[in-house]
Amino acid sequence: MRVGITGVGAHLPEHEVTTAELQERVSARLGRGLFARLTGIERRRIAAADEYASTLALHAARAALADAGLDPLDVDLLLFASASRDMVEPATAHIVQAELGSRAHALDVTNACNSFVNGIDLARSMILAGRARRALVVTGETPTRAMRPATGLADARRSFAGYTFGDAGAAVVVEPVDAGGILDIDTETHSEHWTAGGIPGGGSRHPRGDEHTYFTGDGHRLRSVFEKVGAGILDRVRSRTGLEHADYAKVLVHQVTLPYLDRFVEVTGVPRDKLEITVTGLGNMASATLGVQLARIHPSLTPGDRVLFVGLGGGVSVMTMVWERS
Repeated sequence: MRVGITGVGAHLPEHEVTTAELQERVSARLGRGLFARLTGIERRRIAAADEYASTLALHAARAALADAGLDPLDVDLLLFASASRDMVEPATAHIVQAELGSRAHALDVTNACNSFVNGIDLARSMILAGRARRALVVTGETPTRAMRPATGLADARRSFAGYTFGDAGAAVVVEPVDAGGILDIDTETHSEHWTAGGIPGGGSRHPRGDEHTYFTGDGHRLRSVFEKVGAGILDRVRSRTGLEHADYAKVLVHQVTLPYLDRFVEVTGVPRDKLEITVTGLGNMASATLGVQLARIHPSLTPGDRVLFVGLGGGVSVMTMVWERS
């Protein structure tokens, strides 16, 4: 059996904030244009006060179902695969499902910025195992709510990675296909680096306290780990599939900052014109990044076009997926 992606959707909040505006909110003492120069990010979208992770996922889900020509009741597995969530309990998948009107088996999948690709992989696996017939994988990311507000220079430096964020939602329909589909998946995990970045609050270690609700991280440490393992996993994909960079219509890669993306091109040799660059105008959308990129390129893809997904997530994990449009 072949399993592929048959519907794609994405959603961006209407409210846009420039990086200059964000920097002014954080600290007026920082040099003018510092955030923009360091990140290459010009602007990003931020969810309104009455928009949640489930809200962004719901809009994207409706778009993906419409793209596939399906009704919510046609889906028997709904995975909310995101680093963000509405609340600790219940699973945000149930909130999305209640609004969508589906009756599918619903659960959450979370693995930092790799959550969405992990969700697609899990959906494919359950279909191949006969546990599901058609899946809807959704993500709604609101990481801007983990940005530390106005603060001193020391806290701004420690929380700088959080100022790259932007909010977004994405969704795909996953089901059996006659040709093409998901051709290859690979993962690599280096959990000894789990302390390099994250949001510590909300679990049993730090159940309460505003200080633990902000994103903190060592961007240099994360970057060095990805540089060491990223090229190796791409070499394995090339060896297994026989596909070179030129064989892909697009290479979709998680984007944290523009300098980070430039370094990815340098280390891996992926041609820049194969990338769909979103970070400059939308920031780091966490696990929604690859989904938003896919939604942008999807209308231009024709049957037989192949796309390489490269996911990078805190924890630390690297993930690749090769997909051929049916």
